[in-house]
Amino acid sequence: MSQRNDAAIWSGLFRISPDSGQTLQAQIRQAIVSAILDRQIAASMPLPSCRILAEKLGVARGTVVLAFQQLVDQGFLIAKERRGHFVNPDVLATPAQATRKLPDAANTVDWKSRRKIAASEMPPSANYRNWIKSSYPFVYGQFDPTLFPTAEWRECNRMALAVLEIRNWAADMVDRDDPLLIEQIQARLLPRRGIFANPDEIIVTLGAQNALYMLATLLMAKGSKVAMEDPGYPDARSIFRLAGADIAPVPVDSSGIVTSAIPTDAGFVFVTPSHHCPTMVPLTAERRNDLLMRASRDNQIIIEDGYDSQLFDDAPQQALKSLDRTGRVVYVGSMSKTLAPGLRIGYIVASADLIAELRALRRFMLRHPPANNQRAIALFLSLGHHDALVRRLSNAFEERRKRLVDAISDHLPEWLPTDAAGGTSLWLEGPHGTDSSSIAEVAATRSVIIEPGGRFFEHTNKPSPFMRLGISSIALQHIEPGIRELAMATGRRSAAA
Repeated sequence: MSQRNDAAIWSGLFRISPDSGQTLQAQIRQAIVSAILDRQIAASMPLPSCRILAEKLGVARGTVVLAFQQLVDQGFLIAKERRGHFVNPDVLATPAQATRKLPDAANTVDWKSRRKIAASEMPPSANYRNWIKSSYPFVYGQFDPTLFPTAEWRECNRMALAVLEIRNWAADMVDRDDPLLIEQIQARLLPRRGIFANPDEIIVTLGAQNALYMLATLLMAKGSKVAMEDPGYPDARSIFRLAGADIAPVPVDSSGIVTSAIPTDAGFVFVTPSHHCPTMVPLTAERRNDLLMRASRDNQIIIEDGYDSQLFDDAPQQALKSLDRTGRVVYVGSMSKTLAPGLRIGYIVASADLIAELRALRRFMLRHPPANNQRAIALFLSLGHHDALVRRLSNAFEERRKRLVDAISDHLPEWLPTDAAGGTSLWLEGPHGTDSSSIAEVAATRSVIIEPGGRFFEHTNKPSPFMRLGISSIALQHIEPGIRELAMATGRRSAAA
């Protein structure tokens, strides 16, 4: 940790001159204020003590004491007993000042013209930055702090920090994964989906999106055609486009993706068969068999996202991969919906030769996901904590889902939920002409966060009557009042109101 008297840190910040028209105290104050507003001093870093700074600048200690005291009075600094002076975090919360030295406009780099992919122009992800402060967060993909297994997770992290464990994960693993985690994925996660794989058929990723990006980078190129559900997973659509692929939207009905509408010239088919994103309908057995038959006939690769599939519910739990006899199905899984999305742990299950290529690619991208996290998660799985968590989450989410359906029936009867069991969200269709984006803006003013449905469609430039309501982050007792507030935001006064 840097010391407050480290000359390398402070030498460039405090420069005073006896020839200046300002007093020494004013020069010190000016230097500190400038460094604070330019974000050159972090709130966690103590400033040099008055004695040390006075010695460094060659001034009386009282001069520095008075300068610090005035900055405290002005709110730039805060004094902490026995710890020293720190930057006031409230000052850092305000927008930073413009850079004082502007670059020469004639010599700046036009990065937009130099880029080869337009990542910044892809549709943005749902913005849930302040969801935890909302009274009614009907958000998808976040966690409930009250259901997070804090004690169990701490136990596994403490175990992973034991001396012998550190020796197992501290070394550079290059292109390998924690063997215990691979074993636990193989033995505890995959069989629940009907998948039985060898260790060399599994690779760990930084979540499902990282898995999709790796697959797109390795397998797709400009002109590749990917058939996708419409509506469908928007970030997958963007990832494939960044790889140069063309997207062929395929409609979805109450039985899942309409397999007869999949183009025969598509090289890839991306599907979410367990719970379709975002309607949550499962792909029927007839459609699954038809999809596999067509993929074999048309020489297509199926990328299966095990979307919302780890929880126990009444929806089919067998993965499409479990029916695969030709090696054409690549399965992508994640622990985001059960353990925590911030841990970014996912995996790919595929033929051994494809996994070997993915390992070679991953080595150049990130070598391997952090090994300490891999070991902690492996221990969490091996001790049965994940199984217990899945049971607890499944029961909680089922109760919340029923409460949500009842509340919608009472307060938003004109909004029709998709008739699909399980999962962590509900897909709603509003009356003709409804614009869910406008409703979301009004709802946000009432501390209700919802997700407009337009972003899930291939063509998003027109108002959408659909919305998605997540249940993973909202407490059971807040669901009914939240829907009542949402009804008010739609302009409808509920019967209970």
